Amino acid sequence: MNDPIFFRPALRPRLADIVAWTGATPARAADLSTCVERLAPLDEAGPASLTFFDNPKYLDALATTAALACLLAPRFAARLPKTVLALLTDQPHSAFALVLARLYPEAARNATSFGSNGVSPGASVHPQARLEPEVVVDPGAVIGPRAEVGSGSVLGPNVVIAPDVKIGRGCAIGPGVRIANALIGNRVVIHAGAAIGQDGFGFIAGACGHTKIPQIGRVIIQDDVEIGANTTIDRGTIRDTVIGEGTKIDNLVQIAHNVRIGRHCLIAAQAGISGSTELGDFVGVGGQAAFSSHLHVGAGAQIAAQSGVVQDVPEKARRGGTPARPLQTWLRSQAVLERLAKSGARKARAKEKVR
Repeated sequence: MNDPIFFRPALRPRLADIVAWTGATPARAADLSTCVERLAPLDEAGPASLTFFDNPKYLDALATTAALACLLAPRFAARLPKTVLALLTDQPHSAFALVLARLYPEAARNATSFGSNGVSPGASVHPQARLEPEVVVDPGAVIGPRAEVGSGSVLGPNVVIAPDVKIGRGCAIGPGVRIANALIGNRVVIHAGAAIGQDGFGFIAGACGHTKIPQIGRVIIQDDVEIGANTTIDRGTIRDTVIGEGTKIDNLVQIAHNVRIGRHCLIAAQAGISGSTELGDFVGVGGQAAFSSHLHVGAGAQIAAQSGVVQDVPEKARRGGTPARPLQTWLRSQAVLERLAKSGARKARAKEKVR
């Protein structure tokens, strides 16, 4: 069986093209007309490959790479083998991402799973739905009455778009996504299996059982948001759940009703944000972090992975642990616990020797 190649380069760039795109500076004179055949990590790069270095953890791999050229910061250039051309830049990872996007535009665009155009005969589009030109709808997709989809958007197989949903232009909706009670902006990417706009988890506890609170709000997702696979975003109760412009949400994240997330936030996998909590702009959330309800997290705050946030967080604060507290305090407490554990183990061994 032949190994399939899922993404093929759109062009064959020269080193001169890489320099022009990234603004990197060659560390020495070199033939910039040489073509780059492949992008590769340090340890897999060959004599026609472009690679990058951005993490001191991989200094050993940097010293032995066989690449044609490497994007890296000037302070590490001396560690590179003499045969490899150093392309100097203060942001090597960003520069490499830019080259990736140039060479593999299909990987960034989330094109149709079937390589098709227009509405597939296997899709079901209600007569009252409105699709602008150049919308692609794959087999099995269902679009309800009065739903609207903007030009250039792609709806993957088995997507379900409920009545009255509005989807902007240039969006990519992955296979099996369900969207209801939602307004989606332009250039939004929603990966496979995500569920947007379902009931929030709202109940009033009582002695005879739990009374369900009807959820009549919406989900509003602004421009340039990306939402990972199997993430869920609940609609609001009587106000909207809002995801701000440019925010990127990983796979398997739970966002509850009435949550408001600011612009350009980063939320890693398996995080859970309880109802009516608000995150300011540029907040970073580590994997498996959990937030209680009705909290405010200030702009620029950073929350470490697996933290349990139960109190408001000021702007630009760094929090970690459960319950979450200032990051340095948490790290010191972990160090103290480690020392106590080791001390206790030594004392236990000493007692065993005495016996």
